Amino acid sequence: MTVKISHTADIQQFFEKAAGFDNDQGSPRLKRIIQRLLQDTARLIEDLEITEDEFWHAVDYLNRLGGRGEAGLLVAGLGIEHFIDLLQDAKDAEAGLTGGTPRTIEGPLYVAGAPLAQGEVRMDDGSEEGVATVMLLEGQVLDPQGQPLAGAIVDLWHANTRGTYSFFDQSQSAYNLRRRIVTDAEGRYRARSIVPSGYGCDPQGPTQECLDLLGRHGQRPAHVHFFISAPGHRHLTTQINLAGDKYLWDDFAYATRDGLVGEVVFHEGAEGRYAELKFDFQLQKAQASADEQRSGRPRALQEA
Repeated sequence: MTVKISHTADIQQFFEKAAGFDNDQGSPRLKRIIQRLLQDTARLIEDLEITEDEFWHAVDYLNRLGGRGEAGLLVAGLGIEHFIDLLQDAKDAEAGLTGGTPRTIEGPLYVAGAPLAQGEVRMDDGSEEGVATVMLLEGQVLDPQGQPLAGAIVDLWHANTRGTYSFFDQSQSAYNLRRRIVTDAEGRYRARSIVPSGYGCDPQGPTQECLDLLGRHGQRPAHVHFFISAPGHRHLTTQINLAGDKYLWDDFAYATRDGLVGEVVFHEGAEGRYAELKFDFQLQKAQASADEQRSGRPRALQEA
């Protein structure tokens, strides 16, 4: 029988000391989290008989993951970000908070401070003219009773035709395909953009390395991200996933949900082919002022 010591009193006392419980400095909350992390890691090592080689390869992997800035990508790819949404859904249901557009993951590619426009805006910088298909995106932001919300802010961002995002793809101009729109008197937002492409994890990156060992792909369907906010209403983090995409219901990040599939309608016009996407959002009432704010997750900020 394999010797197990992680549950012994001596080891538990050792982890309490390592987590700082023998002093009155620092953060009690973090101490409790670190203690649990140490306990669970020790049990994992024992229960699955993790070898020293496996352990140190895992440490090296975490170094490489952070060095490539892919921790947020892996969190999405392993379903943890989706789990956080499911957990919040369960808490809402328990509290009787229902209705409105479903939430889904933010993903790791938001950049704060996008240009603000009133009512309508053009999102692309024209660099893919003749390559991309023009997309006219519009809809309304509604309150819980279905009435339009004037002055709501629609903060949206998406990839280009190569599946890359401005800021993270240095070849794109600042805030390309990123805008904030203030809804008009009828709660409407309108944007002229381009039909985005889905994307895949870097085949040479640590996230795909992990997914390969799990026998999984790292592909996402074409989609458009949204933050929707309005005074007195709960902030909504969500995204529209485009119907007809090969990976619509096989998204490696598990972001596709019922109620979040957008139908893109293509037309032939005088200036060529273009697409239309219409999508309305319905918000919930805020129960407290904190509900109006997005999470405090650290996010990228474009330098001036």
